[in-house]
Amino acid sequence: MVQNMTDAAMAARSNAYAPYSGFLVGAALKGESGIIYTGCNVENASYSMGICAERNAVFQAVAAGERRFRTLAIAGGRNDEEAKLVPCVPCGACLQVLSEFCGPDFPILLADGVHKLGEFLPHQFILD
Repeated sequence: MVQNMTDAAMAARSNAYAPYSGFLVGAALKGESGIIYTGCNVENASYSMGICAERNAVFQAVAAGERRFRTLAIAGGRNDEEAKLVPCVPCGACLQVLSEFCGPDFPILLADGVHKLGEFLPHQFILD
């Protein structure tokens, strides 16, 4: 499963649109159904109008009706070698979006191994 998820993230990375940073990111999110949803980063000349690969994958899954997830794989870097060797940690916005659907033990697969969502986001925002 790990290689399949990593391969899916690398394939999604190849579709990234990053003419400004040159930093291509792909994400593969496995739903509870077993379906893998992918996303890539899409930059825009108005920088804040872009989207990260992780949120792109979550939104693809939610649009398809999936709300529960098993794991997320992320591959990012300026070239394939970097994407395979250097961990690409999700940004705070992506971590918060993931926390909407996933608990702190949710596994995130990076180039250096498996991490838990709670390691990266120990204090998620909760609307009371």
